[in-house]
Amino acid sequence: MTTPRVSNEKPSEAQCKATLTSIADALFVIGGKWKLRIIVAMKEGNKRFNELQRTIEGISAKVLSAELKDLELNGFVTRKVHTGTPVVVEYELTAYCETLNDLLRALSTWGAMHRETVKKSMTRKKAAVV
Repeated sequence: MTTPRVSNEKPSEAQCKATLTSIADALFVIGGKWKLRIIVAMKEGNKRFNELQRTIEGISAKVLSAELKDLELNGFVTRKVHTGTPVVVEYELTAYCETLNDLLRALSTWGAMHRETVKKSMTRKKAAVV
């Protein structure tokens, strides 16, 4: 399996298609508004469902449940049931989830840079209006 390259040189049609396919595969698995937020929220350790819901502002129980099931199906999260009274269910990141570390770091860095760029742009526009 060849890894598609993303560079400044003009790719061949086959390379372009391979890159588009790889990006589509990645976005299918981790795309959307919540999956990466759930993963980041779990980086500090195992979490119970209600802990996750409190940590991730704005997520509904229904959506969190569906996203956790998807993350489990794709090998990023395991669900551990501790029998006893009361029954406790915890979610834990798998070792496979560590393959996202570089991506998460890059997204965080880019997001912070983009936020600053937008803030500066808005400040300049406000100054120009006044």
